[in-house]
Amino acid sequence: MSHAHSPVGGRRARRQQRRKAPSRGRRMRRGILLGLVAAVLAGGGTAWWLYEGLDSNLEDRAVDLDRALGDEKNRPKREEAAGDAMNLLVLGSDTRAGDNAALDGAAVSGARSDTTLLVHITGGRTEAVAVSIPRDTLVTRPECTRDDGTVAPGRERTMFNSVYAEFGPACTAKTVEQMSDVRVDHLIEVDFAGFKDIVDAIGGVTVTVDEPVRDSSAGLDLQAGPNRLNGTESLAFVRARKGIGDGSDLGRIGRQQQFLVALLSEIKKQDLLGSPTKTYRIADELTEALTTDSTLASLTALAEFGQSMQGIDPSSMDTIMLPVEYDKTDPNRVVAAEPQAADLWEAIRTDSEIPESVRKPPATG
Repeated sequence: MSHAHSPVGGRRARRQQRRKAPSRGRRMRRGILLGLVAAVLAGGGTAWWLYEGLDSNLEDRAVDLDRALGDEKNRPKREEAAGDAMNLLVLGSDTRAGDNAALDGAAVSGARSDTTLLVHITGGRTEAVAVSIPRDTLVTRPECTRDDGTVAPGRERTMFNSVYAEFGPACTAKTVEQMSDVRVDHLIEVDFAGFKDIVDAIGGVTVTVDEPVRDSSAGLDLQAGPNRLNGTESLAFVRARKGIGDGSDLGRIGRQQQFLVALLSEIKKQDLLGSPTKTYRIADELTEALTTDSTLASLTALAEFGQSMQGIDPSSMDTIMLPVEYDKTDPNRVVAAEPQAADLWEAIRTDSEIPESVRKPPATG
């Protein structure tokens, strides 16, 4: 690399210009100095190469959220009462192809988001509320642009999960903004296959269950009490429906929220976001599995974001589900329950206390 050799070349040229031969002591000191410079440059080059590799993991898949969500005048406005509060849309994606297909034992075309959370980080960065949006919720999708550049008109009564499958994360964020009138500040998408590798890289995650869980189809065999889960078991835990609870998608949301808290606690304990180059293997798995909006798509931005969240204790994070009720036309689908849903979104917009009335939705699974 030319930049690595230029300091040494400059010294050589200056040395040749000197008429008097250097003394033995000066030669020794210069040799030591050149050795140190070479070591620093070599180490710095390696660090730069590793850093660039991790950065490119994020940059290659970054979503330009501001551009995708369109004109500022058509987006939700930030309430003065919210101060410096922030809203983060978190998606757990499942392409059903490639590595994700191997997790199921079969390849299925298409992609979907099995998990959607709007995480509201309160002003002062000391508390957080995670709102799960059931994938079977019927919503009105806004106008969205496909990957090929064609524009699809808005559509009523479409299943929330289908928005990601047809149009991807940006349109999902746009749909969330429209249904809630809450501004989405950042986007983080976690690929399920990468999710498994992250859990294995950090040494597993501990979850506690009240009763034994036996689900042979999902590969789950958990004892009552705390269980240390590896990547495969963790993925089965957040995706399984059979053999746990009532087997519904709404019932699964509680386990996803429980695991989210456990995973965030482990990440904070190991300071992975605060120091993303601390362990290269973990950082590599983390950045390979993440798709973020363009403002977070670098190690520096991700580290700064992680540091700003240090005041939040994941174990005390509030986790709730969007209040829903079963659709009168199609009982296999749910719709936002009113006025509870409106009250929830209003509390998030204004960074206010979440009303107790929204914590017991008519449809609970």
